[in-house]
Amino acid sequence: MDKVIVITGASRGIGAATARLAAQAGYRICINYLNDDEAAQRVLAEVRELGAEAIAVKADVSVEDEIIQLFQRVDAELGAVTALVNNAGTIGQKSRVEEVSEFRLLKLMKTNVVGPMLCAKHALLRMSTRHGGQGGGIVNVSSVAARLGSPNEYVDYAASKGALDTFTLGLAKEVAGEGVRVNAVRPGYIFTDFHALSGDPERVSKLEPGIPMGRGGQAVEVAEAIIWLLSDKASYATGSFLDLGGGR
Repeated sequence: MDKVIVITGASRGIGAATARLAAQAGYRICINYLNDDEAAQRVLAEVRELGAEAIAVKADVSVEDEIIQLFQRVDAELGAVTALVNNAGTIGQKSRVEEVSEFRLLKLMKTNVVGPMLCAKHALLRMSTRHGGQGGGIVNVSSVAARLGSPNEYVDYAASKGALDTFTLGLAKEVAGEGVRVNAVRPGYIFTDFHALSGDPERVSKLEPGIPMGRGGQAVEVAEAIIWLLSDKASYATGSFLDLGGGR
């Protein structure tokens, strides 16, 4: 079976690292991104240099019409998707709950919860044996924040990842008999530019002393777990969560 992977939010960080490992694993790759054309083209060039057939598709994966167009391009240019990595996400500035606006909440939940659910929907229409597919795998990128709650920082973000965890578990059971495995990774403090969105780009370095392993993680360490969960080596894993938090 040809391996075709869609990675959302793949122009940077964990998504970009996953794309590079997917190229080495023989996938045809769709690099989805929202804004940064230059970064997406850079990742695209890297995976093509590694020998992968790949495309970069600009799409807001919290909007179903754009998701539909994304998967139609994948169908036409790479073939039917067999793997989906729901990596795209957002976070707000460090805030207490009483300081959070309705606009922030709606944007965050649409990106971090609704988006992955809609992407999974359109992947399943192609993967599931119920719809004539040959099976596949979905990995959702959650966070250790889902079980820690992130008080005094971003409870809303933690709650969105808690919702993603529940979705992972429910969907895994729903499609387990249809050839599709659904799992999640829960990264902790990882060195990516994601933390700049919360207003503190040096956050990981500052918090390293409080991590049991004494260091922040690297994006490639998360990517390795994602590619493993999608591989045949994890063939009996579904509804599973891999915590990648250095002991947190």
